[in-house]
Amino acid sequence: MDSLQLLRPLVMISAFAAVLIPLALVHYWKRDWLAAKTVRRYDVVIVVLVTFVATNVWLRRDASVTALFHRLYVDEWGWTTLRGSHWLGQPLLKTPLDLWVYQEIMHERRPTVILETGTWQGGSAKYFASMFDLLDEPEGRIITVDIDTLPRPQDPRIIYLLGSSTSDEILSQIRSDIRPSDKVMVALDSDHSKEHVLNELRLYSDLVTVGQYLVVEDTHLHGNPVFTGEGDPLAAVLEFLETDHRFEVDRSREKFGLTFNPNGWLERVR
Repeated sequence: MDSLQLLRPLVMISAFAAVLIPLALVHYWKRDWLAAKTVRRYDVVIVVLVTFVATNVWLRRDASVTALFHRLYVDEWGWTTLRGSHWLGQPLLKTPLDLWVYQEIMHERRPTVILETGTWQGGSAKYFASMFDLLDEPEGRIITVDIDTLPRPQDPRIIYLLGSSTSDEILSQIRSDIRPSDKVMVALDSDHSKEHVLNELRLYSDLVTVGQYLVVEDTHLHGNPVFTGEGDPLAAVLEFLETDHRFEVDRSREKFGLTFNPNGWLERVR
């Protein structure tokens, strides 16, 4: 149960009381309250309507503000917030809030391998490598896949693979690089079309170690809530979860409000 569900009955009771008590006092002062011995029917209707509206407005105001900021961050300010973001000088297309969540997961769950699809310029891979350095993880390494060749940072922890993330050749290379003792985490951030993401989910989910995460990036696309960019990763996630019950959405990883991956932080629980 999320915080909104917990707050809803408390807010409704408070709003109901806030409207009912003044009405009761008015009737009491007019001696109508004691004569009727109850609140008249239209008063009850007014109280219920006001309570319902007030509750929904109050509970949704934070979500509305967050969604508006989210759209501004991506749709309006994207050339500075996204294209202008760097890790140690290397461009990357992630919000700092999500990067913070990644480091919390890495510290808590201690993966030894991060599989990344969608390398771009290697900023995320470099970030993960830096986190492994800070965690002093001797086995920590990143295997990252992309169809394009671009200038990228060289790091002994990073293995770059060139090709489609869903090809048999790439998957064979990835499996050969994973050791039996490895704890594997996956971040999917390549082609965001529903069909491709769903295919990646089915192919990479088996590689995720129990207790680790499969992160589907950019589930905020397709009006969820942003409109810049193509694809619908969230639709792929929802369809995947209908049949694969090894994973659960961890909404606690969305604690900062703004995340590029709403409903995309998937924990393997079984």
